[in-house]
Amino acid sequence: MLTRNDATVENCLDLVGVALDLGLRHIGFKDVGVEPEILHRLAGVIREGGATSYMEIVSTSRERELASVGAALALGVDRLLGGVHVEEALFLVRGSRAQYLPFAGRPFGHPTQLAGDAALVEAHCRAYRAMGCAGVDLLAYRATEAEPLELVGAARRGLGSAGLLIAAGSIGTRERVRALRAAGADAFTIGTAAIEGSYAPGAGPLRAQLAAVQADCVA
Repeated sequence: MLTRNDATVENCLDLVGVALDLGLRHIGFKDVGVEPEILHRLAGVIREGGATSYMEIVSTSRERELASVGAALALGVDRLLGGVHVEEALFLVRGSRAQYLPFAGRPFGHPTQLAGDAALVEAHCRAYRAMGCAGVDLLAYRATEAEPLELVGAARRGLGSAGLLIAAGSIGTRERVRALRAAGADAFTIGTAAIEGSYAPGAGPLRAQLAAVQADCVA
């Protein structure tokens, strides 16, 4: 994710080239942080680079959330993450290329945190799959009322084997990457830790950080 502290970084157009050069094929950004014109250019670069594009909604009001859904459709993103107004979002994305993966649990604030226990997350996942969502976006390591990996396990049960489970937020160490894989997550997002160089301390800037993430994913 070309983001820091839940916002797209101003130099995202510079950083996306680094990611594409490394062979990364899943690249995303948030719905806030830069002007719409920059997001349009960014989405185009990701698409032209042959990568799957993601936009995560972190807006906190219904009106801004649904406006972000519309913006994502205009950008032509492949996967739209986040948001809580699921029925309305699904109505908007119907017939588009975008797969929708809402937040499970009760997200709040910005940077976003996650309220709700494992039972709620599992129930949300079952309901969202039944409604036609491709999966869920789970802020496991932003949880305020449950253990992160307990939520991952609950989400996996709720989604079954077919739903895509993406863990997002505060995933900045190889230990968390390994733990998420073992608990049943299909994918994870990383932004701040890679951009700030804290994922692999001392390894170097973004290119080295992403290479370390890639190596840990393969391992």
